[in-house]
Amino acid sequence: MAGVFVYSDKSGIALELVGCAKAAGKEAMVIVFSQEAAEEVKNSGADRVFILQGDNEVPENYAQAVADFLKEKSAELFLVGATARGRDLAARVAGYLDCPMASDVSAISFGDGKVTTERMIYGGAVTQKEELTGLSVVTVAGGKYAPIEGSAEVETVTVTPDNRVQLVERAPVERKGVNLQAADRVVCVGMGVEKEEDMQMIRDLAAVLNAEIGCTRGIAEEKHWLPPEQYIGISGAVIKPQLCVSIGISGQVQHTIGIRDSKVIVAVNNNEKAPIFKTCDYGIVGDLYEVVPLLIEELKK
Repeated sequence: MAGVFVYSDKSGIALELVGCAKAAGKEAMVIVFSQEAAEEVKNSGADRVFILQGDNEVPENYAQAVADFLKEKSAELFLVGATARGRDLAARVAGYLDCPMASDVSAISFGDGKVTTERMIYGGAVTQKEELTGLSVVTVAGGKYAPIEGSAEVETVTVTPDNRVQLVERAPVERKGVNLQAADRVVCVGMGVEKEEDMQMIRDLAAVLNAEIGCTRGIAEEKHWLPPEQYIGISGAVIKPQLCVSIGISGQVQHTIGIRDSKVIVAVNNNEKAPIFKTCDYGIVGDLYEVVPLLIEELKK
């Protein structure tokens, strides 16, 4: 059973990876480790969903079992969501397979028995292209591909995990941010906003647009005006909304990598030479403290 096998501990990313494989004309199989996870992806449009069932709750402990399963099924690619858990499992599986691996890629193409990947390096200044032959492992961040729909047959396979690590306790992480990757409209704010109280103006713009709020790294990690989950960029969220409104953002490549897949980008900046104007579809050169209130006023009409 040649084809692309997909795994992500976040079902939304798994759905996107199935869409990636199917768009390339490949058979797509999803690997999960529980019946609950199977229910979340069984309508993903995959050709089949495999539940690798064992007596351990830690997905990383199934790396050897996954590697053996991929070899048994003559898989051509193991496509993994680039989450913390996904990266861990992917590296272990690649190690057991002794096969090529590409991490956090931005594009994948198939042809001539090879998988070609692209990813940004040196802070986004350079695009690196790699060709992988034979069974390979590739990790991809969410927000890169569109999911599809369609029912899949579910099959359970009993496997033996590595039980040297056991789950002792679960402690939920409290997140204050929003799911920007699912947002249809995003207002993104940068260091051009001078004071924290001026963020109300940004909230008002987002409200009238029915949009979520994102930010640059400085707003989240230096000024702490928004939670880290709302930081957009090469090491933050990667979004692809219908509309992204960029307010007071210079547009360095580390940030624009996170917004470049937006359908329409509108930018407001008082520096006509700001790099953001090379990325946006519509640019307004002006003081955001004058432009944003006018935008809000017009949009309310």
